[in-house]
Amino acid sequence: MHNHTVTLKSPLPYHAPSSHPIFSPPLNLRHFVSPLSPPKTGGSIYHNPVFICKGIQLSVPCHGSASLGPSNGNGAAVHDWKVRSVGIENIDVATLGNLCVDIVLNVPKLPPRSREARFAYMQELSKFPPDKKYWEAGGNCNMAIAAARLGLHCATIGHVGDEIYGQFLLDVLSEERIRMVGMSEDGDIVDSSSASYETLLCWVLVDPLQRHGFCSRADFCKEPAFSWMSRLSGEVKMAIKQSKILFCNGYGFDELSPALIMLALDYAVEVGTSVFFDPGPRGKSLLTGTPEERQALIHLLKMSDVLVLTSDEAESLTGIGNPVLAGQELLKNGIRTKWVIVKMGSRGSILVTMSSISCAPAFK
Repeated sequence: MHNHTVTLKSPLPYHAPSSHPIFSPPLNLRHFVSPLSPPKTGGSIYHNPVFICKGIQLSVPCHGSASLGPSNGNGAAVHDWKVRSVGIENIDVATLGNLCVDIVLNVPKLPPRSREARFAYMQELSKFPPDKKYWEAGGNCNMAIAAARLGLHCATIGHVGDEIYGQFLLDVLSEERIRMVGMSEDGDIVDSSSASYETLLCWVLVDPLQRHGFCSRADFCKEPAFSWMSRLSGEVKMAIKQSKILFCNGYGFDELSPALIMLALDYAVEVGTSVFFDPGPRGKSLLTGTPEERQALIHLLKMSDVLVLTSDEAESLTGIGNPVLAGQELLKNGIRTKWVIVKMGSRGSILVTMSSISCAPAFK
């Protein structure tokens, strides 16, 4: 692998306060080191770029195909989902929870603001399943699908029901060659026909002005949607142990109890799996939530290897408006934290480590 230094325009004007010891000598935000695959050598095979973060090493194919399968000799990929779904010895990325179906609908106006009226609105929507052309795999499925299309071996750890929405998600994951690891066990006390067992739906409502509104049964539950799950199965532990990375996000708290999320985090730390955590918009509400939610959020912020969050989310968690300083604050307060990635929309993103600050422009 060759490293190539690319000069970038800094995504924000920044002047380090001279009184802050971290910023002496002055930092250069304009240089970003990215691994590039070397030229072709003797044939049509590229070397894979390797991305490394303090012990996390991912090799991403550079041949333009996102296939995880072997070739048939003519360059065509062999789809071997069934083989891979039985057991993947090594998983690059596993996601935890937040498996849902997004149903995207155009509506004349967004749902009312009051809790009772919104619940009635959602109940009315739920009476008849809309056409499948409006369904999308949502939540952590997006993360897993994007990673799989980059060529990584991926698994999703979570729960889907036995109804048409659950089958839809399983079909999508199968088509993307992503392994599904169910979290429910035979011993879990829940009726498989009850609403608490069903796949989580998120109604994504778009008005004529392209404003979005969201409705989910998790918005109206006092407890997580799958609060009946209380332990990690052997299969879940095996998937975490076999993964290089366990990816968690704040919306996982809509489904899983804080105690179960902490069990997964602690087990990942125990077996040497790196943890990536994206608190998302839920981070702010978790910070002011129940004592259990606050404890789990703080535990994730301290024990994750990599934090990924927007500049607004970084500010809400640290009280610091400057994204660089907010990232450094999260890094300083962490126990295992090695990277903090602050996303700034069209202005790009910043990677903060103990020894450097790098920036990258946004994709159009």
